[in-house]
Amino acid sequence: MAQSGRFASQDEDSDINLTPMLDVVFIMLIFFIVTATFIKQPGATVRRPDAETDIQKPTVSVLVAIDAAGTIWIDKKRIEPTGVRAQIERLHAENPKGGLVIQADRDAKFEKLKAVLDAAQGAKITQVAISTQKD
Repeated sequence: MAQSGRFASQDEDSDINLTPMLDVVFIMLIFFIVTATFIKQPGATVRRPDAETDIQKPTVSVLVAIDAAGTIWIDKKRIEPTGVRAQIERLHAENPKGGLVIQADRDAKFEKLKAVLDAAQGAKITQVAISTQKD
């Protein structure tokens, strides 16, 4: 009887407790998720117009692209002009402190740019910028 008690205590001591290691792994995962920079991409390649003056916008919640053919892109999805306002409102609700940046191709028609600007005004976004590239 004395020996069976001794073997039972050895089995209990030989278990490895993985809880602290899992805690550290989860804390590291949370740290990397929180500190990661998420780059917004509109989904279309545009040739931005040249500008002599430009100011970097630190917070952008909505990025809209208008390609040379006049197609409007938001979050890598082609959006019809009638659905732009709904998409802008949805994305702006996720990050209300950010603004709207429009990447319009230098060959894009002004009517598409005006449609996006009207949608932004209808969504009550006050921080609107047009993306350019430096000369």
